[in-house]
Amino acid sequence: MNAKTTNNTVRHELEQRERSLLAPFAAFSADSRGRKLPEVECNYRMSYQHDRDRIIHSKTFRRLKYKTQVFLAPSGDHYRTRLTHTLEVAQIARTIAKALHLNEDLTEAIALGHDLGHTPFGHAGEAVLNRLHPGGFNHFQQSLRVVDILEKEGRGLNLSFEVRDGIIKHSKGKGEILSPAPEHTACTLEGRIVRLADIIAYVNHDLDDAIRAQTINAEQIPKGCRQILGDSHTRRINTMVTDIIDKSRKEPGSLKISTEVIEAMTELRSFLFANVYESPAVYGDFVKASRLLKEIYTYFQEHPQELKEKHYPGYLDNYSFTDNLRDFIASMTDRYAFSLYEKLFLPHPWNI
Repeated sequence: MNAKTTNNTVRHELEQRERSLLAPFAAFSADSRGRKLPEVECNYRMSYQHDRDRIIHSKTFRRLKYKTQVFLAPSGDHYRTRLTHTLEVAQIARTIAKALHLNEDLTEAIALGHDLGHTPFGHAGEAVLNRLHPGGFNHFQQSLRVVDILEKEGRGLNLSFEVRDGIIKHSKGKGEILSPAPEHTACTLEGRIVRLADIIAYVNHDLDDAIRAQTINAEQIPKGCRQILGDSHTRRINTMVTDIIDKSRKEPGSLKISTEVIEAMTELRSFLFANVYESPAVYGDFVKASRLLKEIYTYFQEHPQELKEKHYPGYLDNYSFTDNLRDFIASMTDRYAFSLYEKLFLPHPWNI
């Protein structure tokens, strides 16, 4: 629950404006189910707006700029990182939310927070932790752990229920893009938009990066996908976003996408898995990165006190060592993981 302030505030004026501008099925800031810990709401920012700001100012958000999206530590300036992916998701999601008269602040907050729990080296790091950590690991649960617990020296960001719900339910892996399962369906339309925006962003920018890296060429993209979605990065995104908006506006209160577009998106995702994510050129680097993280994880299992005393200032004594080790590994940037591996395992020349 939230500890409410008086109605004589800028925030109250903004909440009233939401009532007049947004669709009746939007998630109104004033109707939020609240926060886990009661607090006095800001006089100048609505709850979801405040959540977005908390995420942007977090340490974990800043670290996303040095975490792999697809290509490991690329030397080129134009390849995506986990941060630029997050910003592209937010932009696409806000475009859809605005056109459907939904809550843009909530949509953006979910989008900006959805990948905070991602490991270094992308899904390779996630797979390593899933194998090594008791109970497994996935990035969307870790994203929720970041905002609930790990940020602000163990106090968390105390985000609203709707933002937290959207974060935990954004991921789909190879699963259905629009899943009917309640456990995969956000309680708000804004959260469901982010789930769609995530795949729109990554299938297009990962394809763009793969062509730039000459891992594939544009002619290899399945012909059916090119015919339905378009033959350029811009056209594909425009087709997907426009289709969602047009179909959803015809059935107010729902989020829709045409069968041919969702089938083309699914085929494009499968193409990326087969020809990019699991290709020898990309996968070979992931194997090396996986080995690096495994050795770091094993080292600290054998030297637990060293983790707390020398390497992890965010260590939380009220959680187990294995939980702290998982949190430490997941929090690393790519370059920090490289640096730590060198420090732990490689000899250094003496300066005499």
